[in-house]
Amino acid sequence: METQQITSFHACSAPIAYKSCDQIVFIQIVAVAVRKSRFIISLSLLSQDENGVVLSLGAEAQRVIVSARPFRLDIVEGRDVLMSLNSRGLLAFEHLRMRKDTFSYKVTSTVANEDEKEDGMWEETFKSHTDSKPNGPSAISLDFSLPGVEHVYGIPEHADTLRLKTTDNGDPYRLYNLDVFQYELYNPMALYGAVPVMLAHSAQRTTGIFWLNAAETWVDISSNTAGKTVFGKMLDYVQGSSETPQTDVRWISESGIIDVFLMLGPTAKDVFAQYASLTGTQSFPPLTAVGYHQCRWNYNDQEDVKAVDAGFDEHDIPYDFIWLDIEHTDGKRYFTWDPHKFASPKEMLQGIMDKKRKMVAIVDPHIKVDNNYKIHNEIRSRGYYIKNKDGGDYEGWCWPGSAGYPDFTREDMRAWWASMFAYDQYEGTMENLYTWNDMNEPSVFNGPEVTMHKDAMHGAWEHRDLHNIYGFYVQMATAEGLVQRSGGVERPFVLTRAFFAGSQRYGAVWTGDNAAEWDHLKISIPMCLSLGLVGISFCGADVGGFFKSPSAELLVRWYQTGAYQPFFRAHAHLDTPRREPWLFGPENTALIREAVRQRYTLLPYWYQQFYHAHRTGEPIMRPLWVEYPQDPATFALDDEFLIGRDLLVHPVTEEGSRGVTAYLPGKDEVWFDVHTFQKHNGAQNLYIPVTMSSIPVFQRGGSIIPRKLRVRRSSSCMEHDPYTLFVALNPQRTAEGELYEDDGHTFNYEKKEFLHRRLSFVNNALSSVNLAPDATFTTQSWIERIVLLGARKPSRVSMKTADGPENQLEFDYDSSTSVLTLRKPGMNAGADWTVNFE
Repeated sequence: METQQITSFHACSAPIAYKSCDQIVFIQIVAVAVRKSRFIISLSLLSQDENGVVLSLGAEAQRVIVSARPFRLDIVEGRDVLMSLNSRGLLAFEHLRMRKDTFSYKVTSTVANEDEKEDGMWEETFKSHTDSKPNGPSAISLDFSLPGVEHVYGIPEHADTLRLKTTDNGDPYRLYNLDVFQYELYNPMALYGAVPVMLAHSAQRTTGIFWLNAAETWVDISSNTAGKTVFGKMLDYVQGSSETPQTDVRWISESGIIDVFLMLGPTAKDVFAQYASLTGTQSFPPLTAVGYHQCRWNYNDQEDVKAVDAGFDEHDIPYDFIWLDIEHTDGKRYFTWDPHKFASPKEMLQGIMDKKRKMVAIVDPHIKVDNNYKIHNEIRSRGYYIKNKDGGDYEGWCWPGSAGYPDFTREDMRAWWASMFAYDQYEGTMENLYTWNDMNEPSVFNGPEVTMHKDAMHGAWEHRDLHNIYGFYVQMATAEGLVQRSGGVERPFVLTRAFFAGSQRYGAVWTGDNAAEWDHLKISIPMCLSLGLVGISFCGADVGGFFKSPSAELLVRWYQTGAYQPFFRAHAHLDTPRREPWLFGPENTALIREAVRQRYTLLPYWYQQFYHAHRTGEPIMRPLWVEYPQDPATFALDDEFLIGRDLLVHPVTEEGSRGVTAYLPGKDEVWFDVHTFQKHNGAQNLYIPVTMSSIPVFQRGGSIIPRKLRVRRSSSCMEHDPYTLFVALNPQRTAEGELYEDDGHTFNYEKKEFLHRRLSFVNNALSSVNLAPDATFTTQSWIERIVLLGARKPSRVSMKTADGPENQLEFDYDSSTSVLTLRKPGMNAGADWTVNFE
C-alpha cells in the first residue's frame, strides 16, 4: 500500500478503519463533549456490517453512523441528523507518490505519467514569484452538511458581517494570514489572522467545526434558503412546500491532513467549553491592560511622550498605556532604542511609572541583516533563521531593509527569543514596559502577496504547511519572555496582529490597519464578535481609524464605541494629523473624556468578565443569540452586542444620526438605560433618540453590576477606591451578580489569592456571600453606594454584617425613575453582609 496522509476526525474516542478504492484510510474519532467537567466519552459498537458501522457516543441516544461506500459519517441524535460529513462526496486528498525525476515523495491523486506533464504540478508562478512546489500538489478537502441550520459564524478574520454569507456566486472565505494594506469591507478576502473554527446555530442547537490546519484554507458555504426573503419562507410554509433548511460547508486546504474536531454543543456555552478544552482559554490580563491605551506611529521622542502624558493630566482624561511604534528603535533594530530620540529610556519609563502608568514598545519578527547587530548575529550563528528552498537563510524586505525571519516553530528558537526580554538583555527596559508584535503574518514586502514564499523551509516542513501559525508562535515566545523576566510572577501583556486557534492564551489582538471611515467603525463590531466566538475575547479596533483623518464626530463616536470593546486603543498612521483627545476643541474633548471615564467606572465589571473568560472560554463581547438562543430576531444582529450577560450596547455608527433602533431581547425581561435609568420591556425594537453625549447602553433587569465612580488618572490609582453597586430588579423583583478582585497583576490568583463574592437581591434583601471560602485575599475597598433600579420606596432600610450589630441606613428615593439610593453603607467589599428593605 502507498504511503499517504492520515485523515482524522474528532467527535468520540476510538479509531476506525474503512477500505475504499483499495486504499485504507484511518479515522480517529475523539469526543469533544464538556459539561460540568472535562472528560472523554467512550464509544461503543452498536452494529456493524459490510456497509459500515454504528457507534454510540454515550450520550442521550447520540450515534455516529459511518458508511464505507462511499465514506460518509452521520452524527445522529434520536431520529435527527445533527451533522453529516462527506454527504456530498467532496472528500479529497492527495496520495503520496515519487516524482520520477527526483527521489522525493508527495501527493497527487491521478496517474503519475499524466501528472508529470500537467502545468503547475511541480511549479507555479504568481506575478514575478515562483513557487517550486518540490513535492507537488497536496490539497485536501471535506464537506459538512448541517441540517436545520441557516446561520453560521466564525472563521475570522474577515471584514464582513457576523453571520457568514453563502459563497455560491463569489469567492470562498479565505484563511491566509496577510499584511493587507487598507483592506476592503464586506469581502471574504484574507486578513491578518486565521482561526479555522465555525459555529452553526439554530433555535434547537449550537454546534461547531474546528478544522485544524495551518495551511492556506478556503471555506465554501451554500444554503438551500439563500436568497429567500422572510415572506418567501413563510409562503413556502403556508403552501406546505418548504424544505428543511440546510447549510453545506466545504473546507479546502492546500496541504496537511484532514484533522477535524466536531463540537456537538448542544448550547453555545457548551461549544465554547468544548473548544476551550482543545485550545485553551483567554489569558487573564493585568487589570491595567483593560484600561485605555494611547498609541501613534510614532511619538517622536522622549519629550513628545512626556508632553502627551502631561496632556492627559491637563485635560483630566485617564489612561494606562502609552505606545511606541517602530521609530523608537535604532534603525528598525528591535530590542534597541534610538540613541538620539530615546537616549534615556529608563528615565522615560520611570516618569510614567511615577504616575502609575505603563508603556508598550513594538518588537517585530523581521530582523535587520547587519553584522553589527547582536540579535542578528545570535540568530544566524545558532542557525535559527527560516531557510530558503536552497538551504540558505531566507531573506526578505521589510521595515529595516534586508531582513531575516526567525523560525519560531522551533522550541529552542522560542526559548532564546524569550530570554532576550530579560532586563540585562533588552537594555533600557523596566517592569512597566510591555510588548507589541506586529507584521508577524509574516510580512515580507518583496514576497508573494507581501508574505513569505511557500517553499521556504522550517526544518523539514515547508512554510506552506504552517503559514497561519507563524504569528501564534511569535506571540507565544514573546509572552513567555515577559513572564520569565519577572521570575514567573507577573502576568504579561502582548498584542499581536497575526493569530491562529489558541492565540487567546497569549494576549490580545486587534483588527489591523483600518481607516477613519464610518463603515470601518461599523465593521469593528462584527469583526470583534467573530473573534470572541472562537475564543479570542481580548480584541478591539484602532479607535479613530489607522489610515486617513477622522472628523470630530467620527472620532467621538469611535471613542464611545471603543470604550465598550474589550481592547480599547487609539492609534494613527505616521502621515495623519495628530489626534490626541484634546485636539478637536473643548466640546469634543469633554465628550471623549466622558467616554473614557465610562470605561474606567466599569473596570470592575470588565475585569470580572475577563476572569470568567479565562475560566470558561466564553466570549466577553458576545452576540445576543448566545444569551437568547431561541430568539430568531437575534441571529443576524451585529450592530449591537452584550458585554457578559448583563450590559447591552448599541453604538452609533451612522454619520449625523439622531436616533437608533435597538432590539431589546427577552419577552419576560426588562432593560434599564444606564444613563437615565428608564425601564424598557424586552422583546421589542426600541427607537432611541441620540445626541453626541452618549450611546445607548442598557443593564439587564435581574443583574447587579459593580462600578468604581471615582475615576483617577489610571486604573492603578483606583485600586483601593470604593464600589457602587447598581442593582437592576427584574419583574420578579430579584437580581444577582458578582464582585471579583485580586492584586490585578500577578499569577497569585492561581494560588487562591482573590476575592469572589456573590451578590443577590431576593425577598427584599440584598446580600453578599463568599463564593471562594478557601481563597485568601483582603481588600481595602468598601461599598460606598448602592443604587436600586426599578425599586419601590421602603419604609426602613437596615444593614447587618456577620460580626456587627444591625444599623439603620439613610436613603433617597426618586419616584419619577423608581431609583433608590443608599449612600455610604460602609461595609468592606470582602465582608458578608445583608441589607434589608422593609
